[in-house]
Amino acid sequence: MRKTKNIFIALIFIFCSKLSFGQIRVNAVLDSSKIRIGEQVKLDLYVNYDASQNDLKIQWPTIGDTITGKIEVISVTQIDTTIPDKNNPSVFQQHQQILVSAYDSGYFAIPGFEFIVNNDTAHPFITPTLLLEVHTVPTDTSMTKTKDIKPPFDEKFNWKWYLNYIYWGAGIILFALAIVLITLYFSRKKKNVIVEPEKPKIPAHITALATLEKIKAEQIWKDGQVKEYYSSISDAVRLYIEERFNVFALESTTDEIMKAFRTQVVDKTSKEKLEQTLTLSDLVKFAKMTPIEDEHRFTLENAFDFVNGTKREEDITIPEPQTNNQPTQ
Repeated sequence: MRKTKNIFIALIFIFCSKLSFGQIRVNAVLDSSKIRIGEQVKLDLYVNYDASQNDLKIQWPTIGDTITGKIEVISVTQIDTTIPDKNNPSVFQQHQQILVSAYDSGYFAIPGFEFIVNNDTAHPFITPTLLLEVHTVPTDTSMTKTKDIKPPFDEKFNWKWYLNYIYWGAGIILFALAIVLITLYFSRKKKNVIVEPEKPKIPAHITALATLEKIKAEQIWKDGQVKEYYSSISDAVRLYIEERFNVFALESTTDEIMKAFRTQVVDKTSKEKLEQTLTLSDLVKFAKMTPIEDEHRFTLENAFDFVNGTKREEDITIPEPQTNNQPTQ
């Protein structure tokens, strides 16, 4: 009696489970059931369910490189969810497309795809089995007949075949001869060779001081351009350091520059003024610090003092143009 009762309860549970999933329908469709060897065919998988079933967890089948031993998978799209019938928005549809092909002729059965709903592996939803018919490509039997080999053509030699090559060869020789003759002609003429003097190199401190004087005259910090004012001072000093001390200052941080100056023969006062100038400039550029008016002038004076305290005087000599007279050969 108890056994009969347990079976009855199990049947009721299965019936309720099927009733809760009764609105779910799965299907598989081939866009063509007949193809030739190597052709591709689309296999579409569909799952339709009631939109009210928000707690559904649908596990799709895993698609590998092949579906059967003869049908190969070319590509698989992502699963998308749509409303197939705009007049019935209560039904949702999930869709996935598989592109397959076959490279052998025959009739191949595509087994049903299993969908697991809410982890119920005992009652999967299975699509119907599909049949794919693959045909070979027909051949033209008339082309397979054996035919005699044609004898070689007896063609007489004709020198006109090489006429274009003769023209091109003569043109190249004449062009090369003209270049040689022109070179010899101009090499025998008397000519003056003017040696361009090298442009004198402007010392680094002159360029730096001129830039700082321009910054001092413009006083752009009065127009609210405080960040630009300190950036121009920092750039002028860093460019001076690169040209004067061969230190890559433009792309280095203030700490890296000060570490490099440990090996430079520079007095302590100049190093302190350099550090004050670069540190305050960094605070204005990166920390958005707003210095007082006296610090504007103080920073510029430190830059002037650093350049004047470390400059290296260089004599600028402008060489005179030289003229070489080559006698006529």
